[in-house]
Amino acid sequence: MSAPTGRRRAIAKALTALLPLAPYADMEKIRTEAGAVHMKTLPPGIAVWLATIAHIRHGHTDYEKLLAEGYDRDSARFFVIEQTNMVLTRWRATRLLEADDEEE
Repeated sequence: MSAPTGRRRAIAKALTALLPLAPYADMEKIRTEAGAVHMKTLPPGIAVWLATIAHIRHGHTDYEKLLAEGYDRDSARFFVIEQTNMVLTRWRATRLLEADDEEE
């Protein structure tokens, strides 16, 4: 089931504000994830941020490769912060990932 219309609009607005130059295909995947049931209790801006970081981490960095090599999640996440921020910068994000950001 999809998010109610008001929430969908709020997610779309937060996504556009955060990532003005993200490619459409990436925006759609992030929008879908931010609207997922497990994100429904979060404010739209936070849901979009978490969905964005997860999307970039899994699809645009070496995160999966590091996990496959035996790194634990926290270490792998640490090692891809710079790659993540390069993607965020390319998409003209209004926020970058900090090493001490709390997640999920």
